[in-house]
Amino acid sequence: MAGRPTARRRGIPAGYIFLLPWFLGFFGLTLGPALASLALSFTNYDLIGTPGWVGLANYVRILTADSKVAESVRVTLLYVALSVPFKLGFALAIAMILNRGIAGLPLYRALFYLPSLLGASVAIATLWRTVFSGDGLLNKVLLQFGIHGPSWVSDPDTAIYTLVALSVWQFGSPMIIFLAGLRQLPRDIYEAASLDGATPWYQFWRITTPLLTPVIFFNLVVQTIDAFKAFTPAFIISGGTGGPINATLFYTLYLYQEAFGYLRMGYAAALAWLLVIAIAGVTALAFLSARRWVHYEA
Repeated sequence: MAGRPTARRRGIPAGYIFLLPWFLGFFGLTLGPALASLALSFTNYDLIGTPGWVGLANYVRILTADSKVAESVRVTLLYVALSVPFKLGFALAIAMILNRGIAGLPLYRALFYLPSLLGASVAIATLWRTVFSGDGLLNKVLLQFGIHGPSWVSDPDTAIYTLVALSVWQFGSPMIIFLAGLRQLPRDIYEAASLDGATPWYQFWRITTPLLTPVIFFNLVVQTIDAFKAFTPAFIISGGTGGPINATLFYTLYLYQEAFGYLRMGYAAALAWLLVIAIAGVTALAFLSARRWVHYEA
């Protein structure tokens, strides 16, 4: 009987058959195109002619000779630096309010999560541009108080902040994660702290925040990556130009312009791979810093 295959061995081919769609998707739609774009980043390609090998010329130009790259990096970093902490702070505040056990919690949770469910869609970005236009809803509300607001999306001093506000408005996803984390915190610690006379503010900084650091870290990494990849809001609000005066020229938007506006696919591929490297580097730094401030139960 030693030569007969066991039931476990007979099931292995069936397992690979069920995994076949995933393998096809991964190699055909993810890994294959990624490797192709890496190869194209070393070429001069315009979708029409044959790719011509240029070596590191695209990367050298990006890092040394393209002023719009530096401008797009500045705008992107400003967006990330503002949107991520404000979004996480607002999400945590709402989660703590909901965690008090208010009536109608499922309804509030669904309503707050709805903007995140819609995502950075074209419809939402178009609505946002309408709200913050010169004759938009915000200025109509301000006019009731005698304030004449500018065209927020057309002013280079305020356009980026409308995109930050849109990001903060979509706080539902991190809020749900924060709420789940808050529900797991042991109540006996808070009861003991209250008996010792600890104020709610002291409890928040000395108990809630340290115990919640793994959840904060998870949300921080996910939201930072999403902020670096933001594209649709800037594209819709600026009409694809990154204006006014490059005030909303995200790195991803400039990448899009190079690829589909000027058909410089090789150059755009190099821009994309530098973005991948930058996101990987920021994520790695976050994990290295986590050793100092993230406290796990063990």
